[in-house]
Amino acid sequence: MAKVCAVFGGSKGIGKAIAQLLAQKGYRLAVIGRNLEIAEATANSLGAGHLALRCDVAKEEDVNSAFSEIENKLGLINYLVNAAGINRDALLLKTSTEDMISQLHVNLLGSMLTCKLGVKSMMKQQGGSIVNIGSIIGLKGNHGQCVYSASKEGLVGFSRSLAKEVAKKNIRINVVAPGFIHTDMTAHLKEDQLKAVIPLGRFGEPREVAQAVVFLLEAPFVTGHVLLVDGGLQLAM
Repeated sequence: MAKVCAVFGGSKGIGKAIAQLLAQKGYRLAVIGRNLEIAEATANSLGAGHLALRCDVAKEEDVNSAFSEIENKLGLINYLVNAAGINRDALLLKTSTEDMISQLHVNLLGSMLTCKLGVKSMMKQQGGSIVNIGSIIGLKGNHGQCVYSASKEGLVGFSRSLAKEVAKKNIRINVVAPGFIHTDMTAHLKEDQLKAVIPLGRFGEPREVAQAVVFLLEAPFVTGHVLLVDGGLQLAM
């Protein structure tokens, strides 16, 4: 059976690293992002046989269209990674309702929509695997990140509940929760100050998160798990 994986948010950052590692392992990929040009550049860099798509995961019509195109061009998916995410740091009292809604829609609703269609595809094949990208902030909370934290903790509850719903269908749902990783999302942070509280003494690299994702995608007896990839940061929080 062909290993077909849809990577939402796969055009850059952690998602791109996941796509690169999966391509090296022989997966056929749909690289999906909000910017088609960037998604195409990533997909083309992976070699032949991969697909690039534009999709706003917060829009159900976009998600439906993406899955239809994936199935038409690559076939039914048996692996799914949700790496799309946004963050709008601000104290709650200074957070606009618009920013609340956008974070919840992309970080939580988007994964719900993609998982719904992903599970349907996997049921037709009597099995599959999904990994959702959470965050240590969703587990521990953080000053100025109330809404982001809520969206990522919500993703954990959703993933564990879905894992219970689909386990008998041989479909596994897991979460990878990164700490501070070198991406555009963390570029504004004061790394020298923050790495002092990380037991391993440094920020992580996207490929290190990708390695955890691939492990969970392929681990046949693991479901409902949250794997922290944070250099031990949870020990200090």
